Amino acid sequence: MAKSCKGLAMELVKCLSETDCVKVQKRPYKECAGEKVPNITSECVGLRETYFNCKRGQVDMRARIRGNKGY
Repeated sequence: MAKSCKGLAMELVKCLSETDCVKVQKRPYKECAGEKVPNITSECVGLRETYFNCKRGQVDMRARIRGNKGY
């Protein structure tokens, strides 16, 4: 279950690496992904929220019994 969000994480990093926040402004990935007012594309915002839900599912006891919804 620890690796069930790995695919999402890799896609999020790939998406963020193509944004102006990382390319032009030379800011770290974590800072760009965590902004309240995103300078990132809507695709990256969707991936960020999906990744968040995946990680949250790892600590949810109901999801731990059933297993995380795989990527």
